[in-house]
Amino acid sequence: MKEHQLKYEREFLSPYAMKSEHTKGREKPLEPCPLRTEFQRDRDRIIHCKSFRRLKHKTQVFLSPAGDHYRTRLTHTLEVTQIARTISRALLLNEDLTEAIGLGHDLGHTPFGHAGERVLNALTGHFKHNEQSLRVVDVLENDGQGLNLTYEVRNGILNHTSKGNPCTLEGKVVSYADRIAYINHDINDAVRAGVLKESDLPKDCTEYLGHTKTERINTLVKDIVKNSFGKNEVVMSEECFFYMNKLRDFMFDNVYFTRSAEAMQQKADRMLAILFNYFIKHPGEVPQNVVTTDDPMVFVCDYLAGMSDIYAINVAKNLFIPQGIEE
Repeated sequence: MKEHQLKYEREFLSPYAMKSEHTKGREKPLEPCPLRTEFQRDRDRIIHCKSFRRLKHKTQVFLSPAGDHYRTRLTHTLEVTQIARTISRALLLNEDLTEAIGLGHDLGHTPFGHAGERVLNALTGHFKHNEQSLRVVDVLENDGQGLNLTYEVRNGILNHTSKGNPCTLEGKVVSYADRIAYINHDINDAVRAGVLKESDLPKDCTEYLGHTKTERINTLVKDIVKNSFGKNEVVMSEECFFYMNKLRDFMFDNVYFTRSAEAMQQKADRMLAILFNYFIKHPGEVPQNVVTTDDPMVFVCDYLAGMSDIYAINVAKNLFIPQGIEE
């Protein structure tokens, strides 16, 4: 029963952990669930929403990969959540809150990864995937009713980027876990794709963090736990932080912004730009299940950001490529 879980939180979690019974609550009050805490309910609401399911067909790094084992936005989300839960459990923080934030942090990400985010930002003047993730759970999901999540989960989703400042330690854990996950699984995917070899990685980084994905993740996770346990903060040592960011910079220079990656991203940019301009001129063709406003730029952006890679490609084909005539 829920009371046992609340008692566990009071008696066994860190004094700095966010307790479910101390949540600032929801915008629309709900009748309490006899079995689940408020953060458990948020996790369940996210898992069952449409935006979560669409993540399986959204690019992480490699656009439209042919192999079955490249990461998607969904597998990235699951890896972030797993790493974050490991850290939270070791620090005696609230795993349910951590899991809810982790599962929801990228719900607003565009098709085609950061290429999609970049083009929507250029077209609208302002688009950030973390802000769109909050808009998804607040407004767009559940036929315009939103998911009505707790304040702490919403805050963690909004502030999961490196520049954010979550109000809970659980939110800060997810922010670190996001970086740990994408740096290391992007290396793994780049090696699989033949873009990199493990031996290409900076020697000082691999000597300090580890020579394999598992070793590097273990080093980073253990460093956070060692430097944060018993404290009202989530921190990483200066050395670990330096080498993690150096590895991140290496990935930007050698994978994310290489000539071949840019060529694919430019195609995605052009396609999304064409779709955006088409629907701005023909707002009535945006499907009726999209939440509309008086400003077409808003709901056209919502529509495009919510697309999976496959759906965006199919819409473009149907609109701009001549279809054969059936007999």
